[in-house]
Formats: sequence, C-alpha cells, structure tokens
Amino acid sequence: MEIDKILSELSFKAVRSSGAGGQNVNKVSSKVVLSFDVHHSQGLTDEEKLLVATKLSFRLTTDAVLILNCDEHRSQFRNKEIVIKRFLELIKNALFIPKERKPTKIPKSVIRKRIKDKKNISEVKKNRRKPDLN
Repeated sequence: MEIDKILSELSFKAVRSSGAGGQNVNKVSSKVVLSFDVHHSQGLTDEEKLLVATKLSFRLTTDAVLILNCDEHRSQFRNKEIVIKRFLELIKNALFIPKERKPTKIPKSVIRKRIKDKKNISEVKKNRRKPDLN
C-alpha cells in the first residue's frame, strides 16, 4: 500500500452541510465528501484491492467506489482532515490480516490427571452399589 499514491487518487467535493447553523449553513459549503475508486487505484496491489473490496463490501457502491463524508466542524479544512484520517484508518483495518491461531498441545500431565480423576470417580460410584453376595 502506497499511501502517497492513494492520497493523490482521492477526490473531494464540498457540499452544503445540513442541520442548524442559520445563514452559515445556507452560504458555506463546509461538508466534505471523499470518494475513492478501489478497482482503479494505482496505490493498491491486486491482492489488496480484493481484500479491501471484500472487507468493505457493505460500504462500497456498485461501481466499487468508497464514499465517506464529514460535516462535524464549520471549517471545510478540518472536515477534510477528519475524513482523510477516517479513510486511512478504514483502509488499514481492511488490509489487516490476523495471525492464524496455532492449537496448543495438551500436556501429558493434564491427560494423566484427567484419567486419574475418572478412575477415582468410577471407584466412588462402584462403592455406592449394593454388594454382590453370590
């Protein structure tokens, strides 16, 4: 993953933010919409593209475009910074592959103890029975 190439491939659009704010909302386009085309990216290898497409499939459009937006602040610049951070975090999490778990071997002492306990319980249950007098 080449972060510099990926950042150059991002496209931004400034949109008027919704919600309260009076005239500021009506005049200023402070909401930032980020879009990133996964399949046409030069910063990701083919394997990485496939991994991102599968892990983020619920966030992608039908054309495999990832769209994020931010309208938390009144400043377009701060919203742009926030949406870039979110995007990079999303991509890093999508590319993370957890290590495979190696099953541990059961120690022989534990096996011996379990068998010994089973024998003890068996003996206790035998002693509870009525004696066979024949």
